[in-house]
Amino acid sequence: MREFLLGLRLLLGSGRGNRVRFALMTLGGSLGVCCLALVLTIPAILDAHDGRAAARSPRLHIGKPEPGRTWVREFRDPHGSRPFGRVFVAIGGADTPEPPPGLDRLPRPGEVYVSPALHEQLRREPGLRGLLPGAEKGLIGAAGLTDPDELYAYIGTTPAQLGSDARTLKDFGKEYPPSRVVDPSTLEALRFTLATLVLLPLAVFLSVCARLSAASRNRRLAALRLLGLSAKGTQRVNAAETVMAALLGAVLGLGEFWLLNQIVARTGLPGLKWYAADGAVSAGTVAVCLLGCPALAWFVGRASARAAARAPLATRRTAAPRAPRVLWGLLFVAGLGITAGFAATGLTTHPARSDGLNALFMPAGVLMTGLGLVLALPLLSYLLARRLARSGNLALNLAMRRNEVEPGSALRVVSGLVLLVFSASLAQGVLVELSQVSRSTSPVQEYGLPMERLSEDQQRRLREMPGVDVSAVVMAFDNDLDSDADDRQADALVATCAQLTALTARVEGCVDGEVMRLSDPNTGDEPFGTSKFLLKKDGGRRLALRVPVPKDTVRYAGQGVTYVSNAALLVPPGELPPGAVPASATLVLASSSDPSTVRAVLDAIGAVAPTVEVDPAGVNIEALQQLTVIKTLLVAGMVMGLVIGVAAFLVSVTDRAVERRSQITALALIGARPRVLRTVQCLQVVLPLGVGLVLALVAGKLAETAYLVTGGGEVFWDGAGVPVLLACALGVLVAAVVGTLPLTGRRIDPELIRRD
Repeated sequence: MREFLLGLRLLLGSGRGNRVRFALMTLGGSLGVCCLALVLTIPAILDAHDGRAAARSPRLHIGKPEPGRTWVREFRDPHGSRPFGRVFVAIGGADTPEPPPGLDRLPRPGEVYVSPALHEQLRREPGLRGLLPGAEKGLIGAAGLTDPDELYAYIGTTPAQLGSDARTLKDFGKEYPPSRVVDPSTLEALRFTLATLVLLPLAVFLSVCARLSAASRNRRLAALRLLGLSAKGTQRVNAAETVMAALLGAVLGLGEFWLLNQIVARTGLPGLKWYAADGAVSAGTVAVCLLGCPALAWFVGRASARAAARAPLATRRTAAPRAPRVLWGLLFVAGLGITAGFAATGLTTHPARSDGLNALFMPAGVLMTGLGLVLALPLLSYLLARRLARSGNLALNLAMRRNEVEPGSALRVVSGLVLLVFSASLAQGVLVELSQVSRSTSPVQEYGLPMERLSEDQQRRLREMPGVDVSAVVMAFDNDLDSDADDRQADALVATCAQLTALTARVEGCVDGEVMRLSDPNTGDEPFGTSKFLLKKDGGRRLALRVPVPKDTVRYAGQGVTYVSNAALLVPPGELPPGAVPASATLVLASSSDPSTVRAVLDAIGAVAPTVEVDPAGVNIEALQQLTVIKTLLVAGMVMGLVIGVAAFLVSVTDRAVERRSQITALALIGARPRVLRTVQCLQVVLPLGVGLVLALVAGKLAETAYLVTGGGEVFWDGAGVPVLLACALGVLVAAVVGTLPLTGRRIDPELIRRD
């Protein structure tokens, strides 16, 4: 306790520079704790979403619905690119289960309870009321919704209206949700990526904040040691200051996170929105922040004061320190060897997969590479300085001699920026892997809508929507036109040859204006006879269209899940009588399969025809929503990594400007020109940073390739991401050069070289 109080007295009474350093340590620690709390809270937000979805899920009796009991039927439809959930409930006389979370009672026939987001959507799109038969009785509470933007409704009805597809309701509440925000296997990869993007740079950043102004602090601690303080007591004095800064920073960081959670919970992120209570800091997170960060600062503070406590005379006389340990370089080489080994298997016929021991070795190799890269920077800076210090250039000689004497400064200044480039490369690999898993194998995405529920104006607007490249109609044959016919009939695609070509991968033998048989060699053909189609004309007059089996055949190659494969006939639009439309048909729209285009087209369809069911061929709306959430979390992780890296650089540069004022003053007094001083300071940072960035690019690409190889996708070598990484590295170098300019200053104070 005595050493702790002494450390606090030194903190408060050792001058303005020491108080500035303490403020930097506190503010830097608060930023790090805020990012740490955010990373630790993301799983809690996802779990809260899944927990409410599970709590409201109906538990059903097996078998047909029992008369007199409460019946239920669920619908999960897309409204644009958003899921739209509806639960129809018919209360029975034999039992009345407890209402689901968010409701005080089950809806009676003709009553509708809607979510607040659906209530607002009904104001903008009154046509949606056709999907909600009944009068709006109230709103669903937050306990019954997964997020504030969810479209959800409970609708009261009768057993006769539900039909035989309904089931008997036991109660509400299951152990697992019907679908998760993020699939568990994907969540593991997401956690690993966020740990690399955020937690690894965060640990380095907090260590950097705990070692600000290491040289001046070591001289002060060495003076205490020479005055008779014990070695352990000297270390505890230093640790007291770092622990106090870390503790205040942790408290301030938790406050910053609380404010950030309140703001972001109301605005939301793309594809992800939550209630502010979901993002509340848990007791475990508070314990990690308030205990873990000061504990880290304690160990870092004791370690940084070890040299001053053991050799106080050498510290006071600024003797040349020992060369950095080779051990950290071996850690980097070992991690690089693991990732390179996994990447090399991509060149063989049997690439490695992320199962068994590989599921541990590959992430361990990536973390060892990133951590070893940072810890090996002092060794690399020392070796580079010793080699270049023999040159005849004055500025280069001065810069390298300083780095040779103090190689650890490279770790504090450039480590955050080096980790930023390394993490950016790994994040690119995760995004490439997600793109491979989520994208459609076809370049074309189709959307099917029942034509009988679309007006002529809606059909015209749908065909003219931005993003829709082509449209066609698939007519369904009608058996009622000839009930005695035994021949099998076929559906027909009403389209031109150009439309058919746009919907398929390859077309051969198509002739415009002729009825032709459609044949896909990959799926095989089945025999059929004359097909009959029912048409409507002039407000309801029924016509029959008979299409005999054509002699000519058009061959095509399908691409993925498509409506074209349902049709065996190609009927030109001119074959239909003027003004006649099919009585039973599907309007097929097609766009690019790019996820952003698919989402935009689905949203546009929902605006034009909100009550019409849309079947996006081969696309799962919930999977599309999940992909958006994953990308949002990855982007948030990259932004946090960027903030941490830039903050580490700014804090270190500011500390460096204060720490080296006496050295700059001494060089200026013996005649060094300002241009030479600026060059010296720039070289001291840029050269170690340049070496670190080159290694970060190589190590990052190897880590990215190892991730892609073990992920099982088709893309192993992400060459498209190299220019982006090079641009990032160039930007980092420019930022480093600009950041070194304040180090020289304009005012020379000779008193600085007399201060201790």
